[in-house]
Amino acid sequence: MLTIRNEAKSDYQAVEALTRRAFYNLYVPGCHEHYLVHVMRDHPDFVPDLDFVLELDGNLIGSILYTRSTLTGEAGERREILTFGPVCIAPEYQRRGYGKRLIGHSLERAAALGWEAVVIFGSPANYVGLGFQSCKRRLVRAEDGSFPAAMLVRELRPRALDGGPWTYRESPVMRFDGEAALRFDAGLPPMEKRVLPSQEEFYILSGSVLR
Repeated sequence: MLTIRNEAKSDYQAVEALTRRAFYNLYVPGCHEHYLVHVMRDHPDFVPDLDFVLELDGNLIGSILYTRSTLTGEAGERREILTFGPVCIAPEYQRRGYGKRLIGHSLERAAALGWEAVVIFGSPANYVGLGFQSCKRRLVRAEDGSFPAAMLVRELRPRALDGGPWTYRESPVMRFDGEAALRFDAGLPPMEKRVLPSQEEFYILSGSVLR
């Protein structure tokens, strides 16, 4: 049986452990995503109504969290939108459609709550099937004016992003203390840090922009 529900406080430690396991060595040797989850819940930009876990036969195998972010127009108008992440599925259950179900559920809930758009950073191969588009198509740019290849946009209301260009700003919670993250990880059961090909793929994608 598959269940998607809001995260409870009793899930916190399990979600952080799951996030650590899912991201460890994926983008860099080790990971920081579990620390981000740990500090995100107490930040004012955190959106508790969109904090979901996925259970399979009573076992927690997935998690997604959302924060508020902003778009600013050329005339200075400011709009509050959403960003999700970290989002993860336990490694042994990946590539089975569970992530798609979890993300889809959360996007439907976000739309029902009145949110109009979501901006994320991720591999286009993982998200275009869920309706995400290149940020350049929707004229949503980074603070430096660029259009990162990994910055993806999805409208939750038709034509919600008309009137661009827009400048995207993520929540300050995303700019966490790296040293604090390392100390947090050091207090957990040890995991081997490794260099993997996925880290080079991340390096290439994260540094790529659209012209």
